[in-house]
Amino acid sequence: MSPATTGTFLLTVYTLFSKVHSDRNVYPSAGVLFVHVLEREYFKGEFPPYPKPGEVSNDPITFNTNLMGYPDRPGWLRYIQRTPYSDGVLYGSPTAENVGKPTIIEITAYNRRTFETARHNLIINIMSAEEFPLPYQAEFFIKNMNVEEMLASEVLGDFLGAVKNVWQPERLNAINITSALDRGGRVPLPINDMKEGVYVMVGADVAFSSCLREVENPQNQLRCSQEMEPVITCDKKFRTHFHIDWCKISLVDKTKQVSTYQEVVRGEGILPDGGEYKPPSDSLKSRDYYTDFLVTLAVPSAVALVLFLILAYIMCCRREGVIQLVHHSSIQKSTKELRDMSKNREIAWPLSTLPVFHPVTGEVIPPTHTDNYDSTNMPLMQAQQNLPHQTQIPQPQTTELSPLLLLSGI
Repeated sequence: MSPATTGTFLLTVYTLFSKVHSDRNVYPSAGVLFVHVLEREYFKGEFPPYPKPGEVSNDPITFNTNLMGYPDRPGWLRYIQRTPYSDGVLYGSPTAENVGKPTIIEITAYNRRTFETARHNLIINIMSAEEFPLPYQAEFFIKNMNVEEMLASEVLGDFLGAVKNVWQPERLNAINITSALDRGGRVPLPINDMKEGVYVMVGADVAFSSCLREVENPQNQLRCSQEMEPVITCDKKFRTHFHIDWCKISLVDKTKQVSTYQEVVRGEGILPDGGEYKPPSDSLKSRDYYTDFLVTLAVPSAVALVLFLILAYIMCCRREGVIQLVHHSSIQKSTKELRDMSKNREIAWPLSTLPVFHPVTGEVIPPTHTDNYDSTNMPLMQAQQNLPHQTQIPQPQTTELSPLLLLSGI
């Protein structure tokens, strides 16, 4: 076997072995915060070209996580990765319902430069806690932290240490971590390195300390209502690294919780309880709907037929309308005859409408029409411009004189 063939064979074997991943098993406890970091360095050697020892590659890598056989993760498990150049983080608080049931999470890594993929499984074996849930739980809102920063083991350890110094419990566990964006918070402005904020819930086995109880004082409650910071004596132990909003702290004592179940009072809008649903049996008798069908169609059809006959009788059998039409026709004929007679009548032209003599020469002007002239179409007053040898006399425009004034000589 030549050296080139040997090198190709070894490269192929390395590729095959690099694609094979052994499943990772983790054992979180129910009711305790679970954090698993998806390290980019773990997957960098899975994508070709494979780096040599000591060689550094900085390819952008993203991750996709889902429950095996499902498109998404379980409800209690969250995932975050800010940029393709940062590690991904799986975190959440397992519930007691998943105890003893292995949860298989499929993790797929994508190389955004070469578009290669690598996959392996994460088997989460949820164990039952010694005391679940812890009876005393407190939730803090930290304003100067993002969720991925708070999930770092050293940062979370510092916070739990500060809480332990204030609370002094025997057992203290981080129960859950939630980003403020998941609680309806707004994305911060990209100025002054502002953070989105994070809620951290911790649980302990002893009652709350007097320092934590100071939030419930009436003076501090009044300051919170006025959007002012309350006065907390133990705030200095957190202020060095963690800026806590004490107005948003939540203290839950599960030992004093009373059942909130209320009996439903039936009234308006609440249907009575009908018991369990009992489907009809298979031995039901068949029903004949022929009679119902006939009644449904026959009655409306009969009413429509009667109305049609009544309308036909009114329109066709009653002749008052014909008599009215004959009378109207006779009126039209009479009107036409009168109009024809008015056109044939011979009426002399009224002398009052004709000028007797020319206003300038004094010459008598004869009529401009004959005896058989159709006077029905002639206006009573003939226009002056139609008369021969007539000189137009200018008329005053300022005032209008009535014909009666002209005749009277005024």
